Amino acid sequence: MQTQTIIKETVKHSPTLNTVLMVEQVLKDAEEVMTIADLKRKLPKQVMHQTLLQILDYLQMSGKIVIGTKGVLWVFTERKELDALMQRGLEEGMH
Repeated sequence: MQTQTIIKETVKHSPTLNTVLMVEQVLKDAEEVMTIADLKRKLPKQVMHQTLLQILDYLQMSGKIVIGTKGVLWVFTERKELDALMQRGLEEGMH
């Protein structure tokens, strides 16, 4: 009989939508640069470090955050906020 080698694939755990939304909300509310350690402390539920890094990668790729040497910053502006800013700029420009 031959011995077969079983290759065990490591399945990456994907964060749930609720976890992604929770991290987004904490970053949005911060309004300043936050270290990953600070972020972990401010989250209402514990998140595994690797899972948090996956979420941060996703948020950075989607243009919602910037990760720099000092930490993480929420930069995404929702369309309704952008519309209000543009309208205010137009009104100020007419005066």
